[in-house]
Amino acid sequence: MKNTPAKNAKGSVVVCVRKGMLCLQFPRHLFGGTQKYLYLQIPDTPINRQSASARARAIEADIAFDKFDDTLESYKPLAIKPDTSPGLNALWEKYTAVKAKTLSHSTIDREFKRIANHINKLPSDRLKDARKMRKYLIENLNPKSAKKVLMYLSACCEWAKEEELVLSNPFNELPKLKIKSSRTINPFSKAERDQIIAAFESSYYYKHYTGFVRFLFLTGCRTGEAVGLQWKHISPDLKTITFSESVVYGKRKSTKTDTVRKFPVNEQLYALLVAIRPVTPSPDALVFPSPTGIPIDAHNFLNKAWKTVLGTLPIEYRTQYTTRHTFASLCLEAGVKINQIAEWIGNSPETIWKHYAGLINTQDVPEL
Repeated sequence: MKNTPAKNAKGSVVVCVRKGMLCLQFPRHLFGGTQKYLYLQIPDTPINRQSASARARAIEADIAFDKFDDTLESYKPLAIKPDTSPGLNALWEKYTAVKAKTLSHSTIDREFKRIANHINKLPSDRLKDARKMRKYLIENLNPKSAKKVLMYLSACCEWAKEEELVLSNPFNELPKLKIKSSRTINPFSKAERDQIIAAFESSYYYKHYTGFVRFLFLTGCRTGEAVGLQWKHISPDLKTITFSESVVYGKRKSTKTDTVRKFPVNEQLYALLVAIRPVTPSPDALVFPSPTGIPIDAHNFLNKAWKTVLGTLPIEYRTQYTTRHTFASLCLEAGVKINQIAEWIGNSPETIWKHYAGLINTQDVPEL
């Protein structure tokens, strides 16, 4: 015998679907034989169907207790308020303006404009679409870049939440991107360092940068610190260098960590400074000017001089910033204490351990 669906009991309110949207069908006797519907303005999904069924049962209770509102006004769904919350573009502009008061011009000009460009390419500007934004970034950027952009967007929305511009930070509710850590630091050996310096010295086009490259290798300083170094930052006896400023994208600023550090000059570095110092150097003169006398453009130096010279050598290519890694790793191999290296190059001891400790030569396990 076939199973037939049970008919709805008289007086029951039925959940039905019209053009993919849920509605409630009322018993005809409530309206003198006329069929009436209440459109709920929500699509037919399992969760929405449960909600519609709960509303139907509540209406049936009103019918049973003679509380039924035959105007249906009390059963109509609440009007959907338009989303008036600010979009991500507007929030980012406000956030950038606030951060520009405390961050360096180069950071705003470089990092914040880059994030703004990514925001302009997102499939939506609405915060409710944060999941779509995350999906787009993962599919169109490398994992490290996607994670960085999401970090900035989350920070922006967290600020907006504190300022009561938005109710919540949707990026906090999304799964965090996990990136497999890989050791990318690969310093030059002492022999490779010397080959690179010699190659610059013999280069027809880029010989001018020999002292600059040698200085980077011998101090482990950041590129901008060497670019911005002036003779007033070096003691008259050439025994001490003070790293207190940096030039990045043509702008002079404090060091990356906003600290001043003293660097002791060894014999190798002393010989370099003696060789390049003018007879009467002006205190504000650059120690390592470009061939035209202006600050070296680090980007152009990397993409022209550095890449060209290293391309002539039988050495695995690494970026110019590897000069800093090389200095730190050679100091470790020479037995210099972690705290001392950290003080010299302007890093924390924890950073030295994290990035460099695994690169030093280790002893073989002895025969026991």
